[in-house]
Order: sequence, then structure tokens, then C-alpha cells
Amino acid sequence: MARWREAVPHTALPPEMVALPDALGRVLAADIASPIDVPPFDRALVDGFAVRAADTEGASEAEPRRLILNREILACGVAPAVTVGPGSATPIATGGVLPRGADAVVMVEATEFEDGPDPAIALTQPAGPGRFVGYAGADMARGETVLRRAALVTAREIGMLAACGLAEVAVVRRPRVAILSTGDELVAPGRPLGPGKLYDSNGAIVAASVTENGGVALPAGIVPDDEAALERALRAALATADLVVLSGGTSKGAGDVSHRILSRLGEPGILVHGVALKPGKPLCLAKAGDVPVVVLPGFPTSAMFTFHEFVVPLIRALAGLPAREEESVAARLPQRLGSELGRTEYVMAALSRGADGFVALPLAKGSGAVTAFSQADGFFAVPANRGGIEAGETVRVSRIGRAARPPDLTIVGSHCLGLDRLVGHLAERGVSARTLWVGSAGGLAALRRGECDLAALHLLDPATGRYNAPYLTPGLALAPGWRRLQGVVFRTSDARFEGRDPQAALAGLLDDAAAVMVNRNTGAGTRTLIEGLLNGARPPGYWNQPRSHNAVAAAVAQGRADWGVAIRTVADAYGLGFLPLTEEHYDFAYGEERRDEPALAAFLSLLDDPALAADLAGLGFTRAGG
Repeated sequence: MARWREAVPHTALPPEMVALPDALGRVLAADIASPIDVPPFDRALVDGFAVRAADTEGASEAEPRRLILNREILACGVAPAVTVGPGSATPIATGGVLPRGADAVVMVEATEFEDGPDPAIALTQPAGPGRFVGYAGADMARGETVLRRAALVTAREIGMLAACGLAEVAVVRRPRVAILSTGDELVAPGRPLGPGKLYDSNGAIVAASVTENGGVALPAGIVPDDEAALERALRAALATADLVVLSGGTSKGAGDVSHRILSRLGEPGILVHGVALKPGKPLCLAKAGDVPVVVLPGFPTSAMFTFHEFVVPLIRALAGLPAREEESVAARLPQRLGSELGRTEYVMAALSRGADGFVALPLAKGSGAVTAFSQADGFFAVPANRGGIEAGETVRVSRIGRAARPPDLTIVGSHCLGLDRLVGHLAERGVSARTLWVGSAGGLAALRRGECDLAALHLLDPATGRYNAPYLTPGLALAPGWRRLQGVVFRTSDARFEGRDPQAALAGLLDDAAAVMVNRNTGAGTRTLIEGLLNGARPPGYWNQPRSHNAVAAAVAQGRADWGVAIRTVADAYGLGFLPLTEEHYDFAYGEERRDEPALAAFLSLLDDPALAADLAGLGFTRAGG
């Protein structure tokens, strides 16, 4: 085996571009970054009315809130033209664009229509900020790496690529495998079987296995035990294939001709003739020029045993596919998961490595998200007669589309394009990593619970003015990452910002009732910075709290808000103006006792890699201390 692998590189073939429908079952040759936000705008998740959450406070059956209806109906595909002002509401359909001024949607079932000269609704339930709102980029953010190199393209990946607007994609070229069956005794299925003859089952089995494992089968038929005929067939196969597989004719008796031919087809020739396997001893492994050649034993059992032991790993490697793994795994649930009684619930889950085995991390991005499938290793079921699964219980995670093998590292916390680049560099070193975005505080909490290997964070401590370190608890260490410039983003045509000092601009904005901000979610590092800037103020738009820099930029670029706080890289991507506020520290927390584990050690050493520093510089980031 060592001689075979040394002579025949088990690496993926070069890429080729294919149309999106033809990418099914293929392997991605490069990381895929979304060219747009998905969704591209803040949208309603239910049929109802776009409102200001503040106008709904205290609403009840006894004391409904009356809101005047704006003379605009926002069906899907309709661009809003009317601002939702105090005491008003705009009818909106599921998927409709959230209009300026609105920060929540109420379901039509929670209202009573009031006809008259000024149509209105009576609202009987309050709606918190963000209620039934799907924010721009909440599923996939512009520039975010949504699929990684070496990912197998199934129906779910096709959906993600289509949602990004991509019509073609670079995939690993499938290995072309020529298949020859040798022997005077063989007959093709469907033909009459004469005395002493056998139907060729090996050829059919090998061809099916090649296709099953990501290759393109090139059946070359049956070749008799004639040296000249076999040499012609082999030379023809070598000219068109990436790999040639023969079955039969591997013994060293008088009837064997293949090993004599292989010795003169090109260097290095025969590498192995006979292996210490039962069954499968007569296997022959060779290489003619750049093309590997495998001669399998003639007996079907021996042929398939050796094929799956020696050939399948090569085909899958050439096709960019991972090795075969188990179908399902047992995993511990780290937190209680509630469920509705009376219905069996299937929960998508990502797998992480815990101290006592696998950990199943439920993925709950919502019914409109396509990225839950991308991040999932599999799923588990909550029975209909249970109201949930308790923390610490073991579930059985069934794989979907690929082996249920967790990554080498799980990174949870705040999203950054720089981290996307870092994960790509890790993959080149043979270390797989999964990233889950829950915000800085959420990542730190996940690390403390043992759900991940690293937390990505940028949390400012107002008391000390320091980033991240004050939030560490005993046993945790901090790896300095890089610096990102945070600032106020705005439309370049807005004279309230252009060329002004950011503090002066903000002071003016807080006194301007017409200036609408877009905030960030609680737990985000940027939210801490914003709260310090506002110093207790609650300007219009305060309760509009998306979960990413991209969603903030989208709200401003589309005119649904006038300003927000985001990093410079995102501002540039959206063509927005930028007033710098501070250079924040984007770092990584991890458990000190795990520092020397191979995958984590590889991550930490990569932080000082010059190639990564160059990538970060291209994004406008600087390494800590750089």
C-alpha cells in the first residue's frame, strides 16, 4: 500500500466549470462566496402589517391599539414607497420588503379591520422589535463563504448556489476509469453462454462501483487472452483514461499476459504483484507514465475485495470525495431542546467533538434558511410523545448526503470574512473546520459549555476599554486575531455625514427625528460599541436589530435606514460612506488545556502565517501587533 500511494498521488484532479444542473453529485473545486445577501432585503415572514413595535406596546383584547393603514400594499416584489410613521401600518405579504420606519410585522390574525374614510386596524397583541422579520443577509451574507472547497454538491447545495444567482460552478473533474475484462472464458451479459463460458460480472460490478464513488466509467468490453489484443486495448485505454482497471489475468502462471505487457508500456511499470490479503493475493498494481493501472483477480469476491481496498480510495481522492464513513453516530445534546407534543420533529444537527464523545449542535435558522442543510452533518428525531430532549441525553444522528464525521475544529461566535479565509488556509493543511455564527457572547457561552473548540469574538469592556480579555473565565486563553476598523456607515449622498467628524455627526443625528438608524442584536460585539455611542439614547430605528454587518449595510444602502455601525470592508462592498470610530480586536478564545491538540495547534500557528496576513491585508484587516 505504501509503495502504491507513493507512486500514485491520491489527490483531486484539476477543476472544470459546469452548468449548475450538471454540478449535482460533483465536488466543489473552490470555496463559494455569496455574491449577494440572501435574502437581499428585510422581509416579512408572515402575512400581516408592517408596524413600529413601539406603537404596539400594551395592546390587548381589552385595550387594542388602533393604527391607520397606509395607502400601499406590499406584495412580493413590490418596492415600498411609503414610510411607516407613528400610529400607522402598511399591509404586507409574506416575503414582502419591510418598509422604512417599520421594525416588526404583526400577523393579520392578531388584528381587526376597521373600515371608513381612514381604514385602520385594531391590534390586540403587542409585537416586539424584529417580530416576524427576516433580515437582509440573515441566511447568507454578501461575501460570506457559504460552501467550501471539497463539499459534495447535492440538491441542498444546488439550492444554495441558485439562491446566490450562480449559473455555473467550478467542480473537481471526475476521473475517467477505463474498465477491461480479460479472459477467453468471458461472455458479455445478454449473449448466449456456450460450454465452459462465464458471464462477465466483474466488468459490470466495477463500472457500477466506479460511478458510485464519483468516477466516470469507460467500459472497454472483454479482451481475450491474446497478448497483442490486450496490448492494443491497454494502449487505447491509457490514451483516454485517468485510471485503467482490468479484471482477470493476474496470476504468474502460463495464462498470464497482463504483467508482461505492463512491463513495456512505460515507467515505472509494475509496482506490486501480489499482496498479503485473503482473498485478493494476486492483485497487480502498476503505473504506465502518468496513468495508474490496476489488475484485479478474476474471482468476483477477490476482485471486489481488492477493488474497494485499493481502487475506491484512489477514485474518491481523484474525484475530491472523502473516504467512506459510518452511516450514523451517537451524540450528546448539550442543551435542552423543546418540541411540540403530538408531532415527530426532525432536527438538523452539526457534530462537534466533546470531552466525552460527539456533541450534537441543533441548527435552527428557520424554515426560510437554506444554510441549515449546508452546515448539518445529519439529523435526529424528537418523538411525538415527548415535549423535548433534556440536556445531556444521547441522540442518534443519521447522516445526510455525506458521512457523519465531525470537523477537526468547531468555531462559534462572530462572523468575519477574515475567518473564512483562515478556514480555507486550514483546509489546505488538511484540517477541517466548521463555523457557526451566533455572535461574540453566544460563541463565548458555547465555549464554556464545551460545544466548540474556539470562540470568535470582539467584545469591548466599557469599564476598561479593553477587548475580549476581560470576558475570559479561568481555564480560557485568548489568541490575538486581527484588527478591523469599525465606523458609521451611510449613503455617500447624505450631507449629514460626508466629511464630518463622526462624533459631531452622531450628535446631530440624535437630535434629528428624521434620521433612522439600524442597530445590532444583543450579544454582538458591535452592539456594545453602539450602546457606548448612544449613551442611553433610543433614536428612531434603535429596535431594528439585525444579526450581521451585511444586514446593517443593506438597510442603509437600500434607504430603509440612514446610518448604522459596521466594519469598513462591508461598507466598501456596498458602496457606502464610512466614518471611522475605532479599531476593534477580533480574537479567539479557547481552552488552555487543549492548546497542544493537533487541530487547535494548527489553527494557532496559522495565525502567524504570512500568507494569511496577506489575505487579511487584502480585506483591510491587520494582524494583532502588525
